[in-house]
Amino acid sequence: MDAVTESLVPPTSPTPPSLEVDGLAFAYPDGHQALFGVNLTIHRGERVALLGPNGAGKTTLVLHLNGILTGGAGTVKVAGLPVSRQNMAEIRRRVGIVFQDPDDQLFMPTVRDDVAFGPAAAGLRGAELDARVRKALALVGMEEFADRPPHHLSFGQRRRVAVATVLAMEPEILVLDEPSSNLDPASRRELADILRSLDVTLFMVTHDLPYALELCPRSVILTQGAITVDGKTHDLLSDADLMAAHRLELPYGFVPAPVAAAGGVSQQP
Repeated sequence: MDAVTESLVPPTSPTPPSLEVDGLAFAYPDGHQALFGVNLTIHRGERVALLGPNGAGKTTLVLHLNGILTGGAGTVKVAGLPVSRQNMAEIRRRVGIVFQDPDDQLFMPTVRDDVAFGPAAAGLRGAELDARVRKALALVGMEEFADRPPHHLSFGQRRRVAVATVLAMEPEILVLDEPSSNLDPASRRELADILRSLDVTLFMVTHDLPYALELCPRSVILTQGAITVDGKTHDLLSDADLMAAHRLELPYGFVPAPVAAAGGVSQQP
């Protein structure tokens, strides 16, 4: 299939991209090679979905974005800063990862304590800390639950609090791992509304292709440890041959809605 290429990024500006991944390769200690020269640039304010079959290397890539995994070949930069030991504190402030299971992030007695944990560890105190917590909870519509134990909340509410714990650090990039998983339809819609309202760069790992279409104009496909496709989400989901080649399937009966301007899907060599 011939590649049709259309740029999805804004013109070059003095502001560095939110994320630059250049030639990232990584093998685990057992010898399993998970990434093979990943190249990816995401500009500030973009909303990008990371798609691909299980085992493609998506989690491995995400864990490199804030230095949880290091030691591979290539480079990762966040807002122009290399992900390296000397920059790690600032990198982890700028890159907020929301994991698939909110219980991996919620461990304090109350919602307020969980949201305050990161900023307090970074040195915020008193009225400034209180204001940061209130703002983060307001962004996800959970202010009235500040004094509630997290385990008393619904799964959807806990996921929103998990997002708030990350937003309290005022990140530049919000990375979400399967944000719609295990949510009922109403919670799924509420979270989508929240994510649309945030003034951050969004990088979303998902198997929920309608959610990717709803929230992310651009999608990339990671296959066997490399970015193989980069294009407009609508065009990618409308290409049945491309979808089948990368083991991606839409829900039964779902037809991607048309968009105003059709663009291209770039398949990488």
